[in-house]
Amino acid sequence: MPVALFTRSLVVGTTICCLLPPSKLCLTPIRTHFQTMAATFFQQTAGLHGWAIDVPTFGSCRIFGKSISTRFISNASNHKLYHVLASVSRASVVDSTSRYSSTESTLILIRHGESMWNEKNLFTGCCDVPLTRRGVEEAIEAGKRISYIPIDLIFTSGLIRAQMTAMLAMTQHLEKKVPVIIHSESEQATTWSGVYSEKTTKESIPVITTWQLNERMYGDLQGHNKKETAEKYGKDRVHEWRRSYDISPPNGESLEMCSRRAVAYFKDFIEPQLKSGKHVMVAAHANSLRSIIMYLDGLTSQEITSLELSTGIPLLYIYKEGKFNSRGSPVGPTEAGVYAYTQSLAVYRKQLDDMSH
Repeated sequence: MPVALFTRSLVVGTTICCLLPPSKLCLTPIRTHFQTMAATFFQQTAGLHGWAIDVPTFGSCRIFGKSISTRFISNASNHKLYHVLASVSRASVVDSTSRYSSTESTLILIRHGESMWNEKNLFTGCCDVPLTRRGVEEAIEAGKRISYIPIDLIFTSGLIRAQMTAMLAMTQHLEKKVPVIIHSESEQATTWSGVYSEKTTKESIPVITTWQLNERMYGDLQGHNKKETAEKYGKDRVHEWRRSYDISPPNGESLEMCSRRAVAYFKDFIEPQLKSGKHVMVAAHANSLRSIIMYLDGLTSQEITSLELSTGIPLLYIYKEGKFNSRGSPVGPTEAGVYAYTQSLAVYRKQLDDMSH
């Protein structure tokens, strides 16, 4: 397959410099990098359109002690590639879903905590900057709010601020399971980072990182101060770039473009996990999460532009009988409101209480 095909499919989603440096533009590293970007803990094919292309380099790999055969699915019209797990030799890492109704699962969405460029009021986009001290505290507080909600699987963007938020939040979870990032950028990385202890596997939660959940790419605005940019181009123009649905900043993504990649990934990789009864947390960014919320809540392009998401505040959805029901932000494990979400969550909370005594 031509290199141009791979590079063209990447440009829409994120900055190519972050993903494929010029020295890496050859077929094997590109194929390998797609394995990094795509989901790597999928029990079955997600009903994707296109055809399967076998990847001879990785006939199978071993993640969390499971033999997994891999393949790519290519969409002929959009030139998108999806890395899917065609088979998993045994049940998923976490067996907790057997404790609750198989028709109900939870989805937690968290925007990352404050980043160092949030603090400086800079356009961040796909630039990879860490959390501030306040951002770390926000992530920990978010973890306290979701500490009683079951989590089997975590998806984050490819950016460190979202990954830090997910990891810090999980330090507060009452089940005390350890989040472990899945590495599949090469056969060696997959082998070396594999978990081969069944006991440890049961005490771990796989974390899948993917560029499709990255923040909207702000193009020429990235790294510039927001106030100074408004003074240079005019407040109305900058507001249009930031808050309109289909207008993009110079050489950047519009919210519509960001939505196409984020929602497509959610439908193809995250939603099937929820349908299978898995409980999922997604730690990402304002615009990728706004895009997903637009899909979950059925919002219009006008409604989504006015939606604001605070840093470090989790949002809870209950998936049941094919529908997503928003339950707002969890109030915390000490509040009586935990029992108001669903009966199965109340049962799970009681089990956590019993474990702690």
